[in-house]
Amino acid sequence: MILGKCPYCDDGSIEVRDKEVSGKKVKLYACTNAHWKTEDGEVFELRDDATCEFRIWQNALAKYGKWLTYKEVRELLEKETLDVELLSKKHGKKIYYNKHIILNPEYGVSVLWE
Repeated sequence: MILGKCPYCDDGSIEVRDKEVSGKKVKLYACTNAHWKTEDGEVFELRDDATCEFRIWQNALAKYGKWLTYKEVRELLEKETLDVELLSKKHGKKIYYNKHIILNPEYGVSVLWE
């Protein structure tokens, strides 16, 4: 499934890939020109034939209680920014708050903390 054009290379598209990390299934939204290898299933490195390294892990914001959906990634690729609801657990209470996320060439996405 193609979600959109890669923001960092001329001829790449962002596709959905199924991965398993630490025994858990997770989606990887990656450029069609990004080719990864792993020996242990946890550390992924670019292969020599990769011409782009852009990727967003579905669980990139998991520590904030957020897993990115296809629709959200598609919108992020189009607009380069997206409002998301994040979660903080403080003193046993759940606090929800809205933040902007943006594309980041190194990490896939970043939260704008203002």
